[in-house]
Amino acid sequence: MDLGIKGLRVLVTAGANGIGREVARAFAEEGAKVHVCDVDREAINELARTDPGIWSSPCDVSNRAEVKALFDTAIDRLGGLDVLVNNAGIAGPTGRVEEINPEDWDRCIDICLTSQFNCARLAVPHLKQSDNASIINLASVAGRFGFALRTPYSAAKWGVIGFTKSLAVELGEFGIRANAILPGLVEGDRIRRVLEAKAQSRGVAFREIEQQAVANTSLKTFVTARQLADQMLFLASPKGRTISGQAISIDGDMQMLT
Repeated sequence: MDLGIKGLRVLVTAGANGIGREVARAFAEEGAKVHVCDVDREAINELARTDPGIWSSPCDVSNRAEVKALFDTAIDRLGGLDVLVNNAGIAGPTGRVEEINPEDWDRCIDICLTSQFNCARLAVPHLKQSDNASIINLASVAGRFGFALRTPYSAAKWGVIGFTKSLAVELGEFGIRANAILPGLVEGDRIRRVLEAKAQSRGVAFREIEQQAVANTSLKTFVTARQLADQMLFLASPKGRTISGQAISIDGDMQMLT
């Protein structure tokens, strides 16, 4: 299917690793012009080697000065902006709320939520010049379920959904769409680290936690980063032109987080 996004100008945060890298590659495969940022300079260097057609630059999206520099570079290279993918996030601390270090709480909120504001505020003036503009924010199923021992992460992701819905209402008159993607259990090192931390916190075997997590989905499976990217491609394409203000779960029909 031709999605009609050849030449689309796309910025993906945290795009040199994991989900972000898969999203960047998916857009590039469809002929979009893609710029990514990442805090991991080694990953940026590796992406430049493996995917020379994708532009990249280092940036900590919780740092507003670095975000400003990112946008100056990306807009110059892309020649404008049609799509912002706010992908950056961290797992945050695992533990009971009374045990969580306040600095760890702040860092999780800064990267998972406030960074999306940092990028959106600079993206909007450019998106207003586009005839196919959209913002895609990465939330999580933790943004619709309570998540014991992961309160900073869950609070941030609930915030992302509220931020996304508000953007959709505010920016609709300019033809800018805003949607949130809610991944469930995504295959890869990140979810393994999360589950390992939970197993350690509860004093049980990793395999037990893994089986319990998958058992809470109707399809009894993990999802892949490419499945998330496929949904984003559709949302950013003209075929998704009337989809806005949505929190779209890609999670195998997860029923709860435990």
